[in-house]
Amino acid sequence: MQTLQVEIPVDYVKLGGILDIPDNPRAVVVFAHGSGSSRFSPRNRQVAAGLQRAGLATLLFDLLTLEEQQHDEVDATYRFNIPLLARRLGSTLVWLRQRADVASLRVGLFGASTGAAAALVAAAEGSIVDAIVSRGGRPDLAREALDLVSTPTLLIVGELDAEVIRLNRKAAVQLTCEHDIAIVAGATHLFEEPGALDEVTRLAVSWFVRWLTAPSS
Repeated sequence: MQTLQVEIPVDYVKLGGILDIPDNPRAVVVFAHGSGSSRFSPRNRQVAAGLQRAGLATLLFDLLTLEEQQHDEVDATYRFNIPLLARRLGSTLVWLRQRADVASLRVGLFGASTGAAAALVAAAEGSIVDAIVSRGGRPDLAREALDLVSTPTLLIVGELDAEVIRLNRKAAVQLTCEHDIAIVAGATHLFEEPGALDEVTRLAVSWFVRWLTAPSS
């Protein structure tokens, strides 16, 4: 396993990231974190570790600079700016394709909360993505792009997260791509209950392995 601290030039800034590449990686998954989070999100890191055990490389990176995060904590300037987040995610995917160590791998996106909306918009706008997994996502924030998404998409929601279940079911009606909704029993929005995040990881591994590692038709 290689663990690399990287800087990703996007727009007029550089975003910090952690790129983990297992031996003989089968694919690579890029994480788009939710509002108020970062590349150090403990929940995303736990899911990433499970993906790595399945032979998938992972990239966790900051969608905002430290200064932008500080502004966002005060007035929520950036957290719902989905076009900005999607553009940065798309630019990160271009940057990833230029790295010889992962350039040949299929790419998946794992989005949490608002990061899921950014992932869907990035895919709709033409970023080359082969699979998407949303954890407690807000696909409703990408509603104008949903019918343009052609990437197989899994929406994971906690059973006790009633409002987000409603939003995900409504968004799923607009999706024309291969998609599914998975409800994690007994889980709330952050999947903090015992075993909940393990189930998220299992579902994500299954979806990504299915769509990122199968032979091309």
